[in-house]
Amino acid sequence: MTDTAPVRAARLSDVARLAGVSAATASRALNGSDRGVRDVNRQRVLEAAKTLGYTTNIAAQAVARGRSRGVTLVVKGIPDDFANPIIAGVVGATQRRGLPFTLVSAGPGPADLVEAVNLARSHRPEILMITGGRATDDATVPDLVEALQSYEAEGGRVVLITQEGLPFDTVAYANRKGGYDLAQALVGLGYREFAVVSGMEHGMTQRDRTEGFMAGLADAGIELSADRILIGEFTRDAAYAKTGELLRRKIPVEAIFAVNDAMALGVLTFLRDTGSADQVAVAGFDDIKALRDVTPSLTTVHLPWEQVADKALALAVSPREGSPRTEIVEGHVVVRESTPPLYR
Repeated sequence: MTDTAPVRAARLSDVARLAGVSAATASRALNGSDRGVRDVNRQRVLEAAKTLGYTTNIAAQAVARGRSRGVTLVVKGIPDDFANPIIAGVVGATQRRGLPFTLVSAGPGPADLVEAVNLARSHRPEILMITGGRATDDATVPDLVEALQSYEAEGGRVVLITQEGLPFDTVAYANRKGGYDLAQALVGLGYREFAVVSGMEHGMTQRDRTEGFMAGLADAGIELSADRILIGEFTRDAAYAKTGELLRRKIPVEAIFAVNDAMALGVLTFLRDTGSADQVAVAGFDDIKALRDVTPSLTTVHLPWEQVADKALALAVSPREGSPRTEIVEGHVVVRESTPPLYR
């Protein structure tokens, strides 16, 4: 039997030589950094790495840097149909940059998020993202901020995909504007009698979307009274029940705005189950992919989920600035079959 000498694994210097770039440039390109790497050089480095069968020594990097390369996304306990577009967007963004991805799921309670952040910190990821709504009465916010500031002091980077207001780089949605634009669109279709199926009383997302919707109605001369705003959980089942409560109270309504698409689907299902689907229009917010299979197709506010993820990752890999940055992502109204024009 003949012994075969082991083949030496390709090194970073081999990749750099084949790509015709410096080792530093090759390293930044393979690490997904935007700093000082032209697109043409990035592509040459990736092709060279593929040709040579080069793989990054993650363990060595972790020892050298004091933390693991890649992105950890902490998702607060929210409905899957809301979390999934964000998760899918972040997964896609990390794949495009060749970065490892880890998901940590937090429970629904405010303290659960702090616990999940501390768990993620123990794995020492290079980038920590957090998504999920916040509440105005959340007493754990100081603990969360302290945990995240400690993580950044240890050399990590934090990016939030949520409402603005915390002292970290953030990608936030223009929730108020989206609600306002939707109200204006529905008024333009001829609707005058509205109700809102909102979420938890102190939730910032549902508050902003509801207040924006009310402002859009007010600018059209329509006042939304308190008995037409139904507060409940931020879920499809809660919206189903609240729609029944609304109709049992005999409140005249032409259109119902649910502050997310999952809740809008609950509204649509109740109307279908009770034979009222052709009597009340329904609109949502988010434009989740599940809507492609819904009949009637749902009017909603489209949010560009992939753009959100790309912006968040771009903030994470870019050089730090003196103060936290906030990127606001706007949606746009998509009118579909669930809100047919009314002719008066």
